[in-house]
Amino acid sequence: MRTIERVEPHHLPFLLLSAMALAVAFAIVQMTPAHAAMAFTLAGLCIAALLSTPFALYLLIFSMLLSPELVIGQMAGKSMIDRGMTLRLDDMLLLVIGLSWLVKMAVYKELGVVFKTPLNRPILLYLAACIVSTLVGILFGRVRPVTGLLYTMKYFEYFFIYFMVVNHLQTRNEAKRYLIAALITCCIVSLYAIAQIPSGVRASAPFEGEVGEPNTLGGYLVLMFSLTAGLWLFVKETRIKFMLGVLGVLMLVALSATLSRSSYLALGATMAALMIFSRRRAVLVLGVALLISLSPFIVPERVKHRVGETFARQPGEEQGQVQMGRVMLDTSTSARLISWKTSTQDWLRHPLFGYGVTGYGFIDAQYFKVLVDTGAVGMMAFVYLLYSLWSKVMAAYRTLTASWTQGLALGFLAGYIGLLVHAIGANTFIIVRIMEPFWLIVGLIVVIVSHPGSEERAAPA
Repeated sequence: MRTIERVEPHHLPFLLLSAMALAVAFAIVQMTPAHAAMAFTLAGLCIAALLSTPFALYLLIFSMLLSPELVIGQMAGKSMIDRGMTLRLDDMLLLVIGLSWLVKMAVYKELGVVFKTPLNRPILLYLAACIVSTLVGILFGRVRPVTGLLYTMKYFEYFFIYFMVVNHLQTRNEAKRYLIAALITCCIVSLYAIAQIPSGVRASAPFEGEVGEPNTLGGYLVLMFSLTAGLWLFVKETRIKFMLGVLGVLMLVALSATLSRSSYLALGATMAALMIFSRRRAVLVLGVALLISLSPFIVPERVKHRVGETFARQPGEEQGQVQMGRVMLDTSTSARLISWKTSTQDWLRHPLFGYGVTGYGFIDAQYFKVLVDTGAVGMMAFVYLLYSLWSKVMAAYRTLTASWTQGLALGFLAGYIGLLVHAIGANTFIIVRIMEPFWLIVGLIVVIVSHPGSEERAAPA
């Protein structure tokens, strides 16, 4: 009988490449030409990202708002009814960058897993609360395991962006370049939103499918407008100041086209925060007073109608309206108020750990969602995270001396307050297209504080 020859070690790379080639060939045969071209493009981008971390970070920044979504299947769950699980380019980029970081850790033992930052503990506590609540929900049959764990993993993705930035950036100049890339991305998104105005639809971000999410775009624009306003207040170069002013106007026009009332409230809170914390209050007060005086002439009629319809309805005009005093609220606002009341009552059935992520019905309000999903434990961890983030950025604003770094810290503080208001009527802190740029900026601020000189290399904290 003939014996099987032993495979020599130097044959293994050849065999692996042959197997990969066969798999790729089989996949190409099954694809349409358009899908094959898209797959090769994505594979090329991922390989380039694996070879160059800076390229991967730039690509990630642009893909946060400009990457297409691919629905890969329907996810079952009470809170995700008829909602598919989506795969985006930035999801793959995060995976590639994570793998490259693991390779670097294997080669350079001194790197460690992650750098120590002031936000490590509150982030890990909140993630632990989400995991424990979801596992308890799975144990008692309130959460479907696959759905709950997948959506819990999405929370890790937002924080991974933060850890990725603080691990890879080495100088303030690098942080400045990534900030510029984020502003360029915002300019493209704003122009896209403005281009939708003639169609009469509510503006939304690119690649959001047939039904856009104007409230998501509104929250993103509030954050980016506050950053732009903060930079404009501190930057001294006339050319840069002019460019920031033009970008700010574009964002305001795009924001008005979303017709998002939560975003309008958030913008008001942002402007109030800028006036409170800025050292140039006179300029802001004059600017806001001028805008208010001109608003009857420059605010579009559809925006006035959108704001006015919240309180302009009469009793009995539609079913499900809530009356507050003599004012009858519209059905959308009424539905939110009713869901808040119902979720609070249901939370009392599982007060400690809640229902688990995706274990409860959909609630369009961040604070009530955290409470009912993760219970009192998760709510305390969430508040601790919010407080820690506020205190660290406030300390950075008080200690930074460079003009653009002060402007960035001030703008983030104002945008943070705006998002806290935005979260009253939206799930702001778990929305991908808001939280990815949000935690990117947090990472940039931490890098700036840790690196005292524009070109000075800093050792791991």
